[in-house]
Amino acid sequence: MDTQWLAHIDPPSIYIALSAVVALLIWTEGQMLKKTEGKLPKSKFFHISSIIDTSWLFVSIAVFYLMDFKSIEMAVPVAYWIYTIAGWVYGSRLLKRTGLPNSPEELVIPKPYIAFSQSFATTYFALCVFVLLFSKLIG
Repeated sequence: MDTQWLAHIDPPSIYIALSAVVALLIWTEGQMLKKTEGKLPKSKFFHISSIIDTSWLFVSIAVFYLMDFKSIEMAVPVAYWIYTIAGWVYGSRLLKRTGLPNSPEELVIPKPYIAFSQSFATTYFALCVFVLLFSKLIG
């Protein structure tokens, strides 16, 4: 079995590949929210996925400072920071219009926020794939 490809895997590439998986999780969460009309799904997968993509902000901050990224690779963690901060601001503004619910069971995620998240997920996935391929080409 040829294992030479393993020599070309570096920590930034692992982080970027996992970021692509996080993008897929965010997109899938959006699909699940669409099916429940914005109500939080009572799904173990949804809850675990939400914890992973929320935690990914802290992972993205840590790897930015701990890993040796090529300049183009830095776009991946920075894009996630921007998405998270923009999502907090946008989500807060949307919820402010409808009013805060009294409990998580009453929370309805607005359709524009779901669209925002899925748009980011699609773009972020493409960014991750592009950066992985490009960084190997210029390697």
